[in-house]
Amino acid sequence: MSLARVHSRASVGVDAPLITVEVHLANGLPAFNIVGLPEASVRESRDRVRSALINSQFEFPAKRITVNLAPADLPKEGGRFDLAIAIGIITASGLLPAEKLEHYELIGELGLNGDVRPITGVLPFVYACSKNNRSAIVPSQNMSEASLVQDSESFGAHALTDVFHHLSGQNSLPFVPVTTLNHDIRYPIDLQDVVGQTAAKRALEIAAAGQHNMLMTGPPGTGKTMLANRLISILPPMTDDESLQSAAIHSVCGKAIDPELWRIRPFRSPHHTSSAVALVGGGSIPRPGEISLAHNGVLFLDELPEFDRKVLDVLREPMESGSVSISRAARQALFPAQFQLIAAMNPSPTGAIDDGRSTGDQILRYLNRISGPFLDRIDLQIDVPQLPSGSFGQQVKDRGESSKVVRARVIKAREMQMARCGKANAHLSNKEIDRFCPLLAEDQQFLETAVEKLGLSIRSYHRIIKVARTVADLAGCDNIRHEHLAQALSYRSFDRLLAQLGK
Repeated sequence: MSLARVHSRASVGVDAPLITVEVHLANGLPAFNIVGLPEASVRESRDRVRSALINSQFEFPAKRITVNLAPADLPKEGGRFDLAIAIGIITASGLLPAEKLEHYELIGELGLNGDVRPITGVLPFVYACSKNNRSAIVPSQNMSEASLVQDSESFGAHALTDVFHHLSGQNSLPFVPVTTLNHDIRYPIDLQDVVGQTAAKRALEIAAAGQHNMLMTGPPGTGKTMLANRLISILPPMTDDESLQSAAIHSVCGKAIDPELWRIRPFRSPHHTSSAVALVGGGSIPRPGEISLAHNGVLFLDELPEFDRKVLDVLREPMESGSVSISRAARQALFPAQFQLIAAMNPSPTGAIDDGRSTGDQILRYLNRISGPFLDRIDLQIDVPQLPSGSFGQQVKDRGESSKVVRARVIKAREMQMARCGKANAHLSNKEIDRFCPLLAEDQQFLETAVEKLGLSIRSYHRIIKVARTVADLAGCDNIRHEHLAQALSYRSFDRLLAQLGK
């Protein structure tokens, strides 16, 4: 048979669309052509495949070889199709029965000696194979990643000859056992590590329960970064589906995935010199940015005013939509970006607002580096003050509640939200706010008066109600009460600071 069809998959965003590798051997002058919109790295596979076949003791056919990567309108890049092309040539030469290939999908880059080298994006590849009831053959160095996909059948290949012997029935490739995921999570950090800051810990609990964005303002050394790092320890563990989504993004980026940390939410903390592309993703071949790597987890922006204002403003749309679409001339990619934003900053360019080294105008210019529309998307604004003099020794003795105790309350509140509306409070739409967050007439008037005095937008008005709903959930109340609304309004410290400096 001079025609062979081998199944493989491309990498587009975090998806793995099916690619059919068609190989045809024809009489004529020897030639090797690859068609189907291949990038330069795919066209170079001609030389890799030829050397791999010869060095694996296969005879390279002296014929006109045409390889078609279908569908033809989907750009292909990387060396991930090398193994499929080589097996296609072997099959078209009559050394393998074509029907053997129907139940397998192959992926892997070939070395000149015939070794199968690892590639990125194996986890989405194996997941797509399992959904289509096919077995996956992956590089042996990617076996640990492939094992994370439950209900899948995968085999690890070290060399091209191993794949040939497996498909011909001579020997079997090593089977990839499915990893038993660890559901007993042990966090290396705890909320008790932070001395004092009882009010900030309470706000952190509310943020975790309702998945709210939060801004912490305070002088250097008050524990803002420590608090942000410990948010992970009080968040509900990820479900298996959420874990798979986050792991797939890391797989596409070529980052290692630890099965022991499978259900711990990702925590990303980019430096303030990061560009917009580094945060949201991009490139000629679209790749995920920090906000996608923080999907289902936390994005922490320390020293918030030091970020370029235009860089911060590109986060506004993903914060609302939970995804980011990267469009380039040749291709487009959609990446998930459902992250929780935690930001920290000093209240003045010199550190403390009362250190006497900055005037009111200088402080206001510093704070105005953060745009109003960006602030509108932050639910909680809290002060993290210096500890009172003489209280440190007493605070060391009383560290407050542990992360385990707080996490239990957060999980209970989140379960209430999922049972009520199927989502965290931070993601409620305006119609859902009217339905699930009704206010009494006097509370409505109280909130409208407060919003008018602070000069807040309608978006901020709705966010205050969402926070109040979370406070009520933590208290186990079915309806929002006046004290819940008052507590939610107390978490608008940055707005109050701007109003004070603007007078």
